[in-house]
Amino acid sequence: MTHGVIRIKHVAGAILLGTFCLVCSFSSPVPVQSAGLMVLDDYNAKDVDGFPAGWKAQRQETKARMQYTVQSEKGMTFLAGKGADQRVYKRIAWDPRAMPIVTWRWRVRQAPAGADPVAAVFVSLDTDLMVIPVATKYVWSQTKEVGTTTEGGLFDASEIVLQKGPKGFGEWVEQRVNAYEDFKRIHRHEPAVEAWGISLLAGPGVEVDFGPVIVTAP
Repeated sequence: MTHGVIRIKHVAGAILLGTFCLVCSFSSPVPVQSAGLMVLDDYNAKDVDGFPAGWKAQRQETKARMQYTVQSEKGMTFLAGKGADQRVYKRIAWDPRAMPIVTWRWRVRQAPAGADPVAAVFVSLDTDLMVIPVATKYVWSQTKEVGTTTEGGLFDASEIVLQKGPKGFGEWVEQRVNAYEDFKRIHRHEPAVEAWGISLLAGPGVEVDFGPVIVTAP
């Protein structure tokens, strides 16, 4: 499993940041794809109310459209989540074997004490017999130690903690995970030929920004 934290000031972070800046310049709602790289979303396509185009709410659509809005800052477009405590998701297929690495950036603006998880990114590489997405939930927690892995149940995703707050609050933090290897290790079988999609979650009372989500070859 690979889930390193890469700061922008480091060389590797600067390279990845350049990739993010590049994909942010695209305006087409069609996923940007090249050899070994696919942009799952850079949030440049949005509805008139600011909700990201092609996304759905886990529960309350009207409420989610007020809680998740596309914003921009210094030339980068991102999805701002505010006090949601419900997921938004996007169905999008890619080959998890050819492009197993998922990268994104997130920035926690504020999180009340006790709000846990602070934020989460769900990567769904398969569905079960009831056609429910089988996801790995990558978490920013306030209570659990980095690296903690919790197996999910029938309706809960398996969880891996990448960040423990409040360290890093107010900063853009980059994440890189090998979703394919994590899936095999946790779920103990190969994922589907095509991934199901991704989901994002802002915790209760939390304000968090999500940068573009990209999948790449190893």
